[in-house]
Amino acid sequence: MSITFSLQSLKLSCPFLHGSTSLSHLSKPNSSLSQQPLKSPAFHPPIRAMKSLQGRVVCSTNDKTVSVEVVRLAPHPKYKRRVRKKKKFQAHDPDNQFQVGDYVQLEKCRPISKTKTFIAVPVPSRNGKREKEEKGELGIPLESDQLQEQQA
Repeated sequence: MSITFSLQSLKLSCPFLHGSTSLSHLSKPNSSLSQQPLKSPAFHPPIRAMKSLQGRVVCSTNDKTVSVEVVRLAPHPKYKRRVRKKKKFQAHDPDNQFQVGDYVQLEKCRPISKTKTFIAVPVPSRNGKREKEEKGELGIPLESDQLQEQQA
């Protein structure tokens, strides 16, 4: 009898067993100086680094996958000179539109496979560079282009 009575008294003396009451009243006592309620800090969205990268396609032999080499400048740990660091990423290319040497932008997305978490997007071309290549160095049409237009 005495054992069952002690078990019943144990149940009554521990009201927070099985989550019946909260443990908030068991926290450390506050000093008289810090009796003010704590204000929650303003909501700041999490910082997500490296959402997009730019690089050059170095391999496009796999189906719907391209290997992109991203080059960045980082200071040397000892000499503090900026050194080129290269890293290759696998990116999803759903239409197989990119060839070796193309510049692409890598957009972060959900994991597609074990190594692919980027989607390859074409980089908008820089207008000055492309037009000068087409029209000549000074932006003037080449003579060979003019001859072909006259013959046609």
